[in-house]
Amino acid sequence: MQFSQSQRRRFLEKPMMALMWASAGLAVLVTVAIVLSVLFESAHFFKLVSWHEFLFGLKWSPQLALRADQSGASGSFGAVPLFLGSFLITLVALIVALPTGLLSAIYLAEYAGKGLRNFAKPILELLAGIPTVVYGYFAVVTVGPIFHRFGEALHLPISSESALVVGLVMGVMIIPFISSLSDDMLMAVPRGLRDASLGMGATRSETIKKVIIPAALPGIMGAVLLAISRAIGETMIVVMAAGLSANLTLNPLNSVTTVTVQIVTLLTGDQEFNSPKTLAAFALGLSLFVFTLLLNIIAQMIVKKYREQYE
Repeated sequence: MQFSQSQRRRFLEKPMMALMWASAGLAVLVTVAIVLSVLFESAHFFKLVSWHEFLFGLKWSPQLALRADQSGASGSFGAVPLFLGSFLITLVALIVALPTGLLSAIYLAEYAGKGLRNFAKPILELLAGIPTVVYGYFAVVTVGPIFHRFGEALHLPISSESALVVGLVMGVMIIPFISSLSDDMLMAVPRGLRDASLGMGATRSETIKKVIIPAALPGIMGAVLLAISRAIGETMIVVMAAGLSANLTLNPLNSVTTVTVQIVTLLTGDQEFNSPKTLAAFALGLSLFVFTLLLNIIAQMIVKKYREQYE
């Protein structure tokens, strides 16, 4: 029995469509399962510890005392120092990575010759392939001591585990995320837009500022979001190079700890999941999830605003 080409195509398309639907459904189910598990454990934690204390408390000391008469027998679960430490390190990383990544992307896309571009971009993207443990080792062994000695020479109290050191190394790590994605978005802008702008008498820099960047803005925002999420969720660098003490400070020269460091610390070793010390890790994970979600919503609003202005 002979089948026509259209019949054979439909015969092959049906199982492939079913496979794609199953894959998409599995991804959604796994995501929902992760969110529900974090929500369940976080709800258990907030039955033991007030959400107000967790979100607005200024002291983080989850170690429970062995006897009821000891100081801080119930522990302290104020997460503000952790949020502040994560924010400070991410801010330093973005100050390093954002201008470097965007400017390198603009240069590679608009100014560099083909030979230089083919050589420089793979070299730049090699940074993304370096394991994060290597960055952490580099921060501990090289960058931290250098900044500490530099601070001593200038009579500045720069800790080798300071937010400045961790943020600087993390900024170097996320440069290729911003640079590579932004370069791809800039190269995807139609050539006709460039030619039309230059034909109207605009300079190359004016064309980049007024035409190319607005056209590529959604992709650039996606690159920046990826970099921020990567910095906030980074674990190995901060575990190796940042401190464990939850200091309430905005001084990047001081030692700080982050949400991810504390999650690793709280879940290391044998743990009892009826203890607020262990359950606090899930509350911290939930806070990271909510923050990332809000960050994406705000970014979508910004992209929509600029896209409407450009159109």
